[in-house]
Amino acid sequence: MSSLNTLLTRFKLEKLLNQDQGGRRIILQGTISGEPALLLAERGAFDTDPSHLASFNRLITHVQNLGQNDIYHWYLANSLPENGVDQPTPPDLKVNLIYPCTEKHIRKYSFQQLRSVTETSEIYAQHVRPYMARCREEGRLNWVFNILDGKKEQENVLFRSPESDPKDDFLLLPDLNWDRKTIGSLHLLALPLRRDIWSVRDLKKRDVKWLRHLQATLMQTVERLYPNVVERDMLKFYLHYQPTYYHFHVHIVHVNLDPSATQAVGKALGLADVISHLEMMGGDETTGMDRLDLTYTVGEESELWKEIFQPLKEGKTPRSV
Repeated sequence: MSSLNTLLTRFKLEKLLNQDQGGRRIILQGTISGEPALLLAERGAFDTDPSHLASFNRLITHVQNLGQNDIYHWYLANSLPENGVDQPTPPDLKVNLIYPCTEKHIRKYSFQQLRSVTETSEIYAQHVRPYMARCREEGRLNWVFNILDGKKEQENVLFRSPESDPKDDFLLLPDLNWDRKTIGSLHLLALPLRRDIWSVRDLKKRDVKWLRHLQATLMQTVERLYPNVVERDMLKFYLHYQPTYYHFHVHIVHVNLDPSATQAVGKALGLADVISHLEMMGGDETTGMDRLDLTYTVGEESELWKEIFQPLKEGKTPRSV
């Protein structure tokens, strides 16, 4: 072993100094031969050699099933050799499995060029809203309704609100991509039971009171769930537009979670900002977000681009629903 390598073996831990990038990078403070030292470690990139990828599923060991709903399955697992009974290897992989997947899933997760589009109120009413209705009619929300109806994932429900009006109830669950233990990458989903709001576009001025109550209840609930480690000003609340599925839901993440594409401009709308927009709008209680122009990004392989925005760009009529 080289002298450089022996430095690592001589490192003596004093404390965890920091953790970032959603738990994928740690900074350890310690000493080597009595002198102060910092050890920065992060998970390396996956090996994309075809021979390695062909055997990837066989390299995954000690799989812990986190849950399953319809075609979605998620796990924690190891990709490293087991240390032994006295010092077990912690899970280093969060694995999501979609089976059987559809062509839409394949397009969604494939690399694709993004496009920035502006959805006017007219485009929304004439083309996007009918597209949303078609998606819902095709059963793409079955897995969400399974949760709301108490058929699936009830062991994952962190909180069910006891509202005086049942239509205002909501469920709080961990997001599929959170490992459920790294607080700095905390990511939760609030799913209202009401089914009349498909997306941010359905929100009206009359919903401001409900939205404020929802956000306040979520703040209190998350603080109670993670006492002494999470406070309300450590949380971000946002909505996606376009969302992955057309049932209104709120994302709650820790402020230390590194912003990714799902939190970027063109995808995420701050819940507090949406509430403020609604309050400042003129008009009566039926005035809402469907009247605004919304600019966001879509992939070239998405149905929204192929069926609506690409034809509009080319001066053609979008596909009829």
